[in-house]
Amino acid sequence: MAASIIQLLPDHVANQIAAGEVVQRPASVVKELLENAVDAKASDIKLIVKEAGKTLVQVIDNGLGMNTTDARLCFERHATSKIRQAEDLFDLHTKGFRGEALASIAAIAHVEMKTKQDQEELGNHIVVEGSKLITQEVAVLPKGTSFAVKNLFFNIPARRNFLKSETVEFRHVMDEFQRVAMAHPSISFTLIHNGSELYNLPSSNFRQRIVAIFGGKTNEKLVPVAEDTELVKIAGFVGKPEYAKKSRGEQFFFVNDRYIKSPYLHHAIMSAYEGLLKEGNQPSYFLYLQVPPHTIDINIHPTKTEIKFDDEHSLYAILRSAVKHSLGQFNVAPILDFERDSNLDTPYQYKDKEADFPTIQVNSGFNPFATEKPSKSLSSFGSYKNETTQSNWESLYVGLKQDTEEIASFSFESEEVTGKLFGDDTIETSTSTYQVHKKYIVSAIKSGMLVINQKRAHQRILYEQFLTNITIQKAASQQLLFPLELYFSSDEMQLLKELQHTLENTGFVFDAFTANTIQISGLPVLMKESEVSIIIEELISNLQNEVPESSFSQSDTIAKSMAKSLAIKTGTYLTEKEQENVLNSLFACKEPNVSPFQKPTFITLTVEDLDKRFAL
Repeated sequence: MAASIIQLLPDHVANQIAAGEVVQRPASVVKELLENAVDAKASDIKLIVKEAGKTLVQVIDNGLGMNTTDARLCFERHATSKIRQAEDLFDLHTKGFRGEALASIAAIAHVEMKTKQDQEELGNHIVVEGSKLITQEVAVLPKGTSFAVKNLFFNIPARRNFLKSETVEFRHVMDEFQRVAMAHPSISFTLIHNGSELYNLPSSNFRQRIVAIFGGKTNEKLVPVAEDTELVKIAGFVGKPEYAKKSRGEQFFFVNDRYIKSPYLHHAIMSAYEGLLKEGNQPSYFLYLQVPPHTIDINIHPTKTEIKFDDEHSLYAILRSAVKHSLGQFNVAPILDFERDSNLDTPYQYKDKEADFPTIQVNSGFNPFATEKPSKSLSSFGSYKNETTQSNWESLYVGLKQDTEEIASFSFESEEVTGKLFGDDTIETSTSTYQVHKKYIVSAIKSGMLVINQKRAHQRILYEQFLTNITIQKAASQQLLFPLELYFSSDEMQLLKELQHTLENTGFVFDAFTANTIQISGLPVLMKESEVSIIIEELISNLQNEVPESSFSQSDTIAKSMAKSLAIKTGTYLTEKEQENVLNSLFACKEPNVSPFQKPTFITLTVEDLDKRFAL
């Protein structure tokens, strides 16, 4: 008989496989531990993180705690306090109920747990390393539970190598912390990273919690939304259209106090904002939905961030209607108004008064060709011309020919072309450039015709300028008459502090950095003051999406982002001089053939190509 091929995996191997589903990065551990603390009915939760969670993730709560048996059992696979039978999966009121969560975390890290129940005198102190129980002993502890997860992926180096830089990983940790903190404003939360306290959020209401996380300036941006139906109860806030950003950062749905992502519901919000937003802009929203637990399925995604609704079409209509109503009610959206404006009424004393017609005074005795001067009349209109005689109007033309000859003799100094196109195939200087559809610049070359995409060409020119400035650290700045103050959320401020030196090399001058504001007193030469907030928001968005790994690629991303923002747009009219400047500057670049985003900046049409087209 042949040997069996199929084998049962040992528990520690099964736990490591489960860990692959549960724990992708330190932020996954943060999510699991915070949700467990919330389910333990804690009123105060503290998150301590070191090196973005790679070295330490610790969650301390003052919740119910566990007895001796539960403390050991919680590290076993499929151990949970949340469900008793299969039907409970479809009627969940709690957060974490994944049986293998703590077992999976313990399989790939050093875990130290301290827990004590309120009625007990002593608590339990347990140390587990890679699924192995090292110690379990009684200890004097405060009420609640403390989970410390150290050296994540210590026994799986390949997984550890897949982690991104500390900046990127901490951004994910921050996202998870914000989501849980916003879902439970009645619980006080604290976040400490590398010894510095980033958030200290006291117990509050929804609005205060949102303002505490995203900065005081957020308060004036919010419009309340409220709707109560049998299907769903909606509460929360949407942002005013004028504060919409390019990035999708401040968009949150909470269903039964659980953060979820839903492209379908997002579309409902976007349709409510129809006609109120600029193209490409995204509104901010913080919406809390309460639905009967049996009408949703939250088990369709491993991280529980996607859920399935029973009647999502009705939910879409209710949500869209509620948001649209709020925007209209608070005079954010345009509404029909048939009321008469009393300011436009005719004043009472003018009611029967005749209109006054303007009168024009003309000096009928004025003759410009008269040899004798008529008598002056100060009241006559145009009488200052009476002094003009034949001799002095003829004198106006004296010397005109000589002046025009002198003007014609001026010549412009020709600009030197520092780069060449295709070696000796230079641009014909006698031929002008032409702009086609305010999009392309056309110029003749010896072998045919050159067509340049003005937007991509300018992106390439600016990109190389900014990259040179960042490298050489000699960028020019234009000083502002009054410093500009901009407001950002705490996580955006963290990123800006890291970028400060690089941005200063591009031409920014920063006066002050506070918890939620920056003061700018100088800008790069090409930048307008009105564009600053938009460009910095785009830059933050690009950096969050591009996920830079080193200082070089970070500088590269900044140069690309600023070049993209400041480049001339399609549809911009350029004078002939500006067209020539774009042309000459492009071919002075190191890589004139492509834009910073690897798109071609120009094409050439040879005479042979044109001849072939006409031969058809």
